[in-house]
Amino acid sequence: MAHVHEQLLTTPLPELHGHGLRLRSWDAESDAHTEAWLRGLTDPEFQRWNTPLKLITDIDGARDSLRSRAERAADGSGASFRVTDESTGSTLGHIGVNEINAVTRCARIGYWVLPEARGRQVATRALALVAGWALSELGLHRLELGHAQGHEASCRIAERCGFLYEGTLRGAMFEAGRYDAFRDVHLHARIATDPEPGVGQPGGGRGPGVA
Repeated sequence: MAHVHEQLLTTPLPELHGHGLRLRSWDAESDAHTEAWLRGLTDPEFQRWNTPLKLITDIDGARDSLRSRAERAADGSGASFRVTDESTGSTLGHIGVNEINAVTRCARIGYWVLPEARGRQVATRALALVAGWALSELGLHRLELGHAQGHEASCRIAERCGFLYEGTLRGAMFEAGRYDAFRDVHLHARIATDPEPGVGQPGGGRGPGVA
């Protein structure tokens, strides 16, 4: 197994496929990708549960944000995937392996799904796919997933994908739309030695793989 940093310095990121999805790199120079990224970050449901350190409100900001993601992939500190339908290629959402520490082999997972793709277990399927890759091919030992307390959908997604609930972090993230108030975070995590959860794919599609 290659070292974590060596794996991430491979350009471009591998395409991951399975569970009816294909995970691909984002392209900051693509107008379609940039527009989808902007829609995801300005969606009211996303903003209800997340308060980014830097607000993205227009297409230029979205493009700069995607370029920053590409830089993190280049220096080995992150891996951002555009979640697409394996059959149609349409963009469904985003999932990222963030804050990668190549020494401790730990990282944090974040994701969102576009409004029109909700209700189809896209986040569950994408999380199962990228977690399997990160804990095997990438060589990470531990993946953490944190979400605002009260976000029951994220709790269910984490549990389906084998991310055990480990506790509540008090005042660990900003309240929605505010930088002067805090809320608690539920912490889930999965380590490489945990059993692989059984996450099915719609229509009996192929299991996970790397293209």
